[in-house]
Amino acid sequence: MPLAVYILGLSVFALGTSEFMLSGLLPPIAEDMDVSIPTAGLLISAFAIGMVVGAPLLAVATLRLPRKTTLVALISLFGLGQVAGALAPNYAVLFASRVVSALACAGFWAVGAAVAIAMVPVGARARAMAVMIGGLSIANVLGVPAGAFLGEHLGWRSAFWAVGAASAIALVGVVTRIPRIPPPETRPRLRAELVIYRDRQVLLSVLLTALAAGGVFCAFSYLAPLLTDVSGLDEGWVSGVLALFGIGALIGTYIGGRVADAHLFGVLLSGVTASTVFLTALALFASSPAATIALTFLLGVSCFYTAPALNARMFNVAGAAPTLAGATTTAAFNLGNTGGPWLGGTVIDAGHGYASPAWAGAAMTLLALATVALSLRLHKGTSRLVAGGAGSDAGAPLDAKAVSSR
Repeated sequence: MPLAVYILGLSVFALGTSEFMLSGLLPPIAEDMDVSIPTAGLLISAFAIGMVVGAPLLAVATLRLPRKTTLVALISLFGLGQVAGALAPNYAVLFASRVVSALACAGFWAVGAAVAIAMVPVGARARAMAVMIGGLSIANVLGVPAGAFLGEHLGWRSAFWAVGAASAIALVGVVTRIPRIPPPETRPRLRAELVIYRDRQVLLSVLLTALAAGGVFCAFSYLAPLLTDVSGLDEGWVSGVLALFGIGALIGTYIGGRVADAHLFGVLLSGVTASTVFLTALALFASSPAATIALTFLLGVSCFYTAPALNARMFNVAGAAPTLAGATTTAAFNLGNTGGPWLGGTVIDAGHGYASPAWAGAAMTLLALATVALSLRLHKGTSRLVAGGAGSDAGAPLDAKAVSSR
C-alpha cells in the first residue's frame, strides 16, 4: 500500500473527529447556545448537508486541477472552519461554520478517495479505502472521546481548537508526504462522468449507503443523552463509551477491508443485518447500562465492517467516472448522516424518548437490507447475461463492461 494512502488516512482522522465529535458535545452546546438538544443535533445534519452538496460540487470544480494542490487547499479551508466554530458567538455562526467545514471535508474525501483508488490495483480497492476509513475509526477511538473529555473539562470550544490543531498537522503531512500526482493521459470530461447516474446499480449503491449509514447514526447522534437519561450512567461515562464505539469501528474496518474484495455482497448482507439486530436490541434494552455499552461497541463493528464494501461497490459500478464515484460515495454516506440525525431528532421531539432513534435507525437499516438484496439480484442477472453473451456463437460477444453498467 503506497505511503500516500496512509497519509490520507491520517488526514481523515482530523476530518472524522470534527464530523462525529458533536455526538459527545450536544448537551453543553445546547446549554451554551440556549437551544434544545434536537436543535443542537441539527449541527450534525448541517455538517452532513455540507458533505452531500460539497462532494460532487468540489469534485466537479477541481476536476482538472492538480490533485495535491487541491488537497492542500481543502485541508487548509477545513482548519479555518474549525477556528470559526471555536470562536462562534451564536448558534447561527456555529451552524454556518459547520457547513463550510463540511464543504472542505467533502472535497478532501472525494479527491483523496480518487487518488487512493488510482494508486492501487482493482483487487486492493477495498483495502485502500479501509486505510482511509481507518482514519475515521481512529477518530472514533481517540478523537471523539477526547473531544467529549475536553468539552466536559475545558468547554466545548476547546474541542474545536484541538481539531484545528490536528488539521494543521494534517496539512504538514499532505504538503511534505503526498507526491505530485501526474494528470491523467486523457483529461477528465464532466459530461462523460455524469453518465454514471443513468446506471441503476449506481443509484442503488447511493440508496444503500445512505440507509446503512443513516440507520446507525440516527441512534449514535443521540448516544450521550441516551446513556445519561435512559441508561442512567454518569456523564463521565460518555467519552469512554464513545471510545468503545470507535474501537469497534476500527475492528470492523480491519475485518471488512480484508474480506470485502473477495466477498463483497457477503459483507454487505451480513453487516447490514447485524446493524439491524443491534439497533433493535439497543431500543429494547436501552435501560440496561451493560447492554447499552455492549451494543454500542457492536454497532461500531457492524457499521464500519460494511464501509469498505460500500466504497468498493460504488467504484466497481461507477468505474468510468473515478472522480464522481468518490464524490458520490461521500455524498451518499452523508445523505444518511443528514437524514439519520434529523429522523432521530424528529422522533425525540414527538415525545418518544431518547431510545426511539434506535427504532428509527433499525427501520432504515432494514430498508438497506432490502436494497442489498435487489442489487445482488440485478448483479447476478447481469453476470448471467455476460456469461451467455460470451459463450454464444451467434454474432459478436457482448461487451462485459457495457452490460455491467446497465
